[in-house]
Amino acid sequence: MKFHEPKNLAFLNALIITLIYIVFFFLSVVLLFPLLLNNFYFYLVLLISSGLLFLIVIIIFRYTLDRFIYSKIRLIYKSIHMFKVGKKEKPVAFPEHDIIENVQSEVDTWEKEKQKEIEQLKQLEQYRRDFIGNVSHEMKTPLFNIQGYVSTLLDGGLEDPSINREYLKRTEKSVERLIRVIEDLDEISQLESGHIKLNKTRFDLVALTHEVIEMLDMKALKHQIMITVNDPEKHILVEGDKDKIRLVLTNIIDNSIRYGKTGSGHTKVTFFDMDENILTEITDDGIGIDTPDLVRVFERFYRTDRGRSVTRKGKGLGLAIAKHIVEAHQQTIQVRSTIGVGTTFGFTLKKV
Repeated sequence: MKFHEPKNLAFLNALIITLIYIVFFFLSVVLLFPLLLNNFYFYLVLLISSGLLFLIVIIIFRYTLDRFIYSKIRLIYKSIHMFKVGKKEKPVAFPEHDIIENVQSEVDTWEKEKQKEIEQLKQLEQYRRDFIGNVSHEMKTPLFNIQGYVSTLLDGGLEDPSINREYLKRTEKSVERLIRVIEDLDEISQLESGHIKLNKTRFDLVALTHEVIEMLDMKALKHQIMITVNDPEKHILVEGDKDKIRLVLTNIIDNSIRYGKTGSGHTKVTFFDMDENILTEITDDGIGIDTPDLVRVFERFYRTDRGRSVTRKGKGLGLAIAKHIVEAHQQTIQVRSTIGVGTTFGFTLKKV
């Protein structure tokens, strides 16, 4: 029997008080009127009075518990439960039995959920601060360059043939960099909101990979990094938005070149048949990524400390765009890495 229920708790208290009454009644008669112990009416009076006392006590306790204690607990439980299920959801009828256990369970669960939400909010706030700081940094450099070039031209450089055209070209490059940042941010925002509709078609993933490699060939030669594809003659048909997947491959392979082993680096593209999907992995032998940074590499503008020490180029948006594109295809993208050994990015596409 669970005595924290109102009726059981009232029964227990009534039983204890009645037993105490019977004990004191017997002791009083033994000490003061011992002859009554042989009288039948003595036991009848004891039985009737004990029964009445038991009923009165159990009624008083039950009323008190229901009226002043459990009614408040039920209100607290109902408020917590209604808050948890939300106003739009149909509330589940809260139990009348085991009310204290249920309240304790609800409060414990609620506390854990709120603590988890607090930790998530703290993490999101840190991400927000990092994002604003990174955006500011990314915008500040080209803006300051533009300001410097324009100021020089206004201070007389415009009339100097040796610098006016060169400074205008540099200004144009800085403006183009700002435009690319804004366009990439707009691309991510539209992907996140689902406003961009994918133009899905069937295409050869291997052929598309070779197109991307040819496009990045000059950059790979500059860094002396060799890019290879396993089974280069193989044809793999997948379903997806070809232009968007081209961007995914471009961003990941470009990233492998930028952070690869300059001078003798190697980037390898490998395809794996995963029954319904094709897994594409791009592996480099570069600097690698620290474990704490792995969970954040797909964030907008996020660049690891090691990445910043290797190169100051890059907006930190390529991997974020790749992630959103792959997820828009209802597929997955992952990363694994070992410091000093290299990094592998892998994403899946539906096989046709």
